Amino acid sequence: MIIQSIRSSGHLRIDQLAELTGASPVTIRRDLTELEAQGSLRRTRGGAARSGKYHENVPYHVRAAEEEEAKASLAVAAASLITDYDSVIIDNGTTCHAVARELAGRPLTALCLSLHAAATLGAVPGVRVIVPGGPIEPDTLAFLGSQVIDAIRDMRADVLLLGACSVSASHGLMAATYEDAQLKKASIQSSSRRILIAAASKLTQTSNFRFGTAGDITHLITTSDAPAETLAIFNDEGVDVTLV
Repeated sequence: MIIQSIRSSGHLRIDQLAELTGASPVTIRRDLTELEAQGSLRRTRGGAARSGKYHENVPYHVRAAEEEEAKASLAVAAASLITDYDSVIIDNGTTCHAVARELAGRPLTALCLSLHAAATLGAVPGVRVIVPGGPIEPDTLAFLGSQVIDAIRDMRADVLLLGACSVSASHGLMAATYEDAQLKKASIQSSSRRILIAAASKLTQTSNFRFGTAGDITHLITTSDAPAETLAIFNDEGVDVTLV
C-alpha cells in the first residue's frame, strides 16, 4: 500500500503514510528503509517519493509539492547570496521557482528561463524581468531552442541560480534532456557566480546528460542530510557549501 500511495501522489510525508496505512511512524520509517534498498522508492526528508531517474515525466505540480519545506529553506539561503542590483540568470525548475518567490520585489535584473519564474517576479514591482523568447515546454513552461542560448550568451550575469536534475559523484552535474543540458552549460559560461541549489535527494540520483562538474560551481546550497562523500567533492573544488 505504501508504494501504491506514493506512486499515485508522487510524494508523501511519514505522518500521511501512517494515517493511510494505520501503521506507526516507527514502522513506516523501517518499511521505507527496506523499500528504498529494493529500489521501490527514494527517501526524502520526512517522507518518501517515487523512485526513478529524473527523466521521468512527472508533472510540474507534483514535483513542486515534493520536499516543499526543504525547497523553501534552500530558496531563503540562495536569495541571501543575491545583492540588490545584481543581474541574475534564473534556471528553470521547481527549486529555482521557489527562489524567484524570495526575490520578488527586489531591485534586480533577471533573465528567466521559465515562465513560472518570470510570472512570479513580474507580478511585483522591483525586478526587471527579461525572457528569452521562443517556444516553451508544456507544463514546465521552460523556454526551449536556440533563441534561449543566444539570449544567455548575450548576457554577462553576476549570478546564476542553477537547478540540477541530479548530481553524481562520478559523472558530475546532470540534466534529464540534452536541450536542458545545453542551456545550463551556456548559463555557466555567462555568469560570474554560479549557485547550485539542490536538496540532498538530488545528490544521489542519476540523469542522462552531463552539463558540468563540481568545479564549475562557486556555491552549493543543499540540505543538511546531504551525503558527506558528495559534499567532499565540492569542498575539494573550493566550492562554498551551505547546509540548511
